[in-house]
Amino acid sequence: MNLQLLIDSIVRQTTVLIAQLATAGGVRAPLATVANQVFLDLADELAQQGVSRTVSADMFGLALRTYLRKIQRLRESSTEGGRSLWEAVLDFLNEGGLVTRTEVLRRFHRDDAEAVGAVLRDLSESGLVLRLGTGAGAAYRAATKEEIETLVSSRDADGTDELVWAIVYRDGPIGREALSQRLRRADLDAIIDRLVAAGRIHHADAAQGEEFSADHFFVSKDAAVGWEAAVFDHFQAVVKTVVARLRGEAQGPGGAPVGGSTYSFDVWPGHPMEVEVLGLLGDLRDRTSELRSRVRAYNTQHPRPRTFSHVTFYGGEHVVVEEEESEI
Repeated sequence: MNLQLLIDSIVRQTTVLIAQLATAGGVRAPLATVANQVFLDLADELAQQGVSRTVSADMFGLALRTYLRKIQRLRESSTEGGRSLWEAVLDFLNEGGLVTRTEVLRRFHRDDAEAVGAVLRDLSESGLVLRLGTGAGAAYRAATKEEIETLVSSRDADGTDELVWAIVYRDGPIGREALSQRLRRADLDAIIDRLVAAGRIHHADAAQGEEFSADHFFVSKDAAVGWEAAVFDHFQAVVKTVVARLRGEAQGPGGAPVGGSTYSFDVWPGHPMEVEVLGLLGDLRDRTSELRSRVRAYNTQHPRPRTFSHVTFYGGEHVVVEEEESEI
């Protein structure tokens, strides 16, 4: 099996998806920290799978000492050890007053200047920090609690509630700190409060603190907001299915098959099966939506046991219009 070719191909498709998301709707999302985040996430996932740091370093083509230093540099501020650079910069700005970009860079001179700049940009876009000016002459000030509340109350619905809901549903039970690390939102508490009040997520006290979970997740295909959560949910469903097969899980409880199948059809106007083929997704949605409604109705009336099967079924469809080249 040519694993390297498979990995390269998947990375290529993933970068296509990220590029499309980064420019969706004419927006230009910042990507300065993507490479570093990918490195850290890969390192964490390898560790969770029991791969030693020595082997992980070799997989990245790095000496062990270089590998460990890179992880530490990306996770912690070199200027203030024991804390992430993001936390250290925010605390520095919270000390009060307007601080120029030059002063921030001077304060964190042991850290990479591009990393510090990316943190400042992230903090500004999250609403935790206010920025005056641009470039080298920019100045920053931590937003007050009142300013953050004003920003949250005036912000139009942007689909973040649905994305948090999806994360809690797929990864829950999950604690507030874990959510905060993933989202870095100034209004995370307000989002959680809205989701709890709406009955979308539930909270419970655990040994390690408050945890959140959800027993369902749904975004209408016609919803004006929330498509980001739907994209995340689709992508995660595919990844988890492929990972399960790579682990050798061909069957689930009760002999239910684990995996996926991809089918392609070539049809054209007047083709006897054109309507049938183009209607596959609609038919699938109708069948699964009806089944989901019956399952939820039953589960509402019957308490869920401690052990149960969480089944994720994914179906997708896209159509590309092809044109044969004319012969000359």
